[in-house]
Amino acid sequence: MTQASTSPDGHLRGAKARAVILNVNDNEGARYMVSLMLERAGFRVLEAARGLDALTLAEAHVPDLVILDVQLPDIDGFEVCRRLRAGPATASVKVLHTSATFVSLESKIQSLEGGADGYLSQPFEQAELIATCRSLLRLAETERQLRATAATLREEDRRKDELLAMLAHELRNPLSAIAVSLPFIEQGAARTPGESRAREVIRRQTFHLGRLVDGLLDVARVTQGRIPLRFEPVELGHLVGRVADGVRESQMSTRGQSLEVTLPTSRVFVSGDPLRLEQIFSNVLENASKYTPAGGHVSLTVALDSDGNGARVVVKDDGIGIEAESLATIFGLFWQSDVSLDRTAGGLGIGLTLVRRLVELHGGTIEARSGGAGQGSEFELRLPTCAAPVELDEPRVEASAADGDGQGARLLLVEDNRDALESLAELCRLWGFDVVTAATGSAGVMRALETKPDIAVVDIGLPELDGFEVARRLRAAPFGDQIRLVALTGYGAPEQRARALASGFDLHLVKPVAPDRLEKELTNLVQTAHARASSVAS
Repeated sequence: MTQASTSPDGHLRGAKARAVILNVNDNEGARYMVSLMLERAGFRVLEAARGLDALTLAEAHVPDLVILDVQLPDIDGFEVCRRLRAGPATASVKVLHTSATFVSLESKIQSLEGGADGYLSQPFEQAELIATCRSLLRLAETERQLRATAATLREEDRRKDELLAMLAHELRNPLSAIAVSLPFIEQGAARTPGESRAREVIRRQTFHLGRLVDGLLDVARVTQGRIPLRFEPVELGHLVGRVADGVRESQMSTRGQSLEVTLPTSRVFVSGDPLRLEQIFSNVLENASKYTPAGGHVSLTVALDSDGNGARVVVKDDGIGIEAESLATIFGLFWQSDVSLDRTAGGLGIGLTLVRRLVELHGGTIEARSGGAGQGSEFELRLPTCAAPVELDEPRVEASAADGDGQGARLLLVEDNRDALESLAELCRLWGFDVVTAATGSAGVMRALETKPDIAVVDIGLPELDGFEVARRLRAAPFGDQIRLVALTGYGAPEQRARALASGFDLHLVKPVAPDRLEKELTNLVQTAHARASSVAS
């Protein structure tokens, strides 16, 4: 048979690359005739007389096709095929079984069910063999192209997820600087109606930007399957009613839209993550408002199925509606009803993707219906119900910060965004903290060793030393068991939070954090530290 050199990927190469076929048959005459037919048709041929030899050759050269006789002296062709399929390098190699003995229907079924791609009974004509080989090789080439395309798509999808996560993080830094600057603007009463409106616009749009950034990060988590849920019994009517009140006040009232809410007379409980359920219903209601003209009407109904095993939440609007051809793709990532240049509806087209995935994670379904353009839309969510808890927890009342100030505690801020650092430092001074600052990780460690702060608020993405290493070094310092460490960062994934706590942080906050919440968290840390010190002293 023709000799040829092997390429780095194991395929035989001549002057022009040709398909490589491994011909396995212990009958020397039959093997010779098949190899001759293949070479006349232009194929490169390898030969083996035993099953184990065939496996060794296949592993070494990875042929495009194996023509495999069923009856072999050591292991039969069925076992050879099974082992080829089990090998990572040979799993996709096409296998054509041949036999002059095993020609029954049962043998052919055993062959194909065992992983072979074709079966020929001997004797066969050269034309039949060559046509079958070419058919299987075309199939193999198509599969190779599909695998290559799938690998490219997976890599592009991974890069897209990384880009979304990084974009969300990078957007949070300037957004945090804006958020912590707002209290300075609002310290005194507005001097004119225009100034009052400007303050409201800044406040509202900062909140809106924060929601968009959270959406970007959430969609990255969704596509990676990294959304953790904390299930507990949730009273559906109470939660939906609270969400409806919030959307009515924040979005619908400014557009003159009406919202009619119908809740069940009895309490309905579902098992779910309260924060994620709130996100689901907020997104659906906000979507209805976004695509409903000013002065339009939206209704929300919560009902229990007749069998009591499921709950339905239906949101209807009299807005722009959905074309029939779009109903099948409306839950796709970045889907937009309005893609015109005016972008009156706004948004990134990720809200409904998040909604569907979150609903599915809760064991439910969501369906969209519409009569077409101008006919309004209807979204129906179904969630399985659960038994009411034996004893409902009373709402927790957070302890208020004593006197609402930092009581002179020393606070170290480590942040490389200059605007965010300066704004946050001024804000913390207003709260009564003695503030020192640093713009790099190594500078933060040095300032901490010099000043021995009570609290250190540290960004994670820092130059020189990242926030995780800063926390570890501060914990190793002589005063490390006394300092309270707060991570204030744009990295908000669960694994990043876990890593922050493992590095020594007491608290992990995601930018942009509301100033009143930050003040409460910092003041609570001061109170806790003072209480601990008093306990030790006594």
